Amino acid sequence: MLNLIAVVIAVVAVVASLAHVGYLALLNSAATKRAGGAPVAQYVRSRWPVAGVTTAGALLAWALTSGNAFVDVLAILLAAGSGGVATKALQSTKDRYRSDQ
Repeated sequence: MLNLIAVVIAVVAVVASLAHVGYLALLNSAATKRAGGAPVAQYVRSRWPVAGVTTAGALLAWALTSGNAFVDVLAILLAAGSGGVATKALQSTKDRYRSDQ
């Protein structure tokens, strides 16, 4: 049962971190195609390390779910941390560039 919980949390963390990566990729693509998009592109470049570390952490947590109960607990902690940081980073980026229409 603990393994199933660890896998679910790890998959959710991977989805959250990939959502952050995808949003940064979309922002970067739009910024490079638009005149005056240099500040946004610079901001995106500064956020890539956070996206990379959270994605790597979530994937490592997912890989750890194939271990025993102790390793499952470590996977849950790592996945929860990575997913939480990725979600917070995604939300702060969205809040920064959200256009209120």
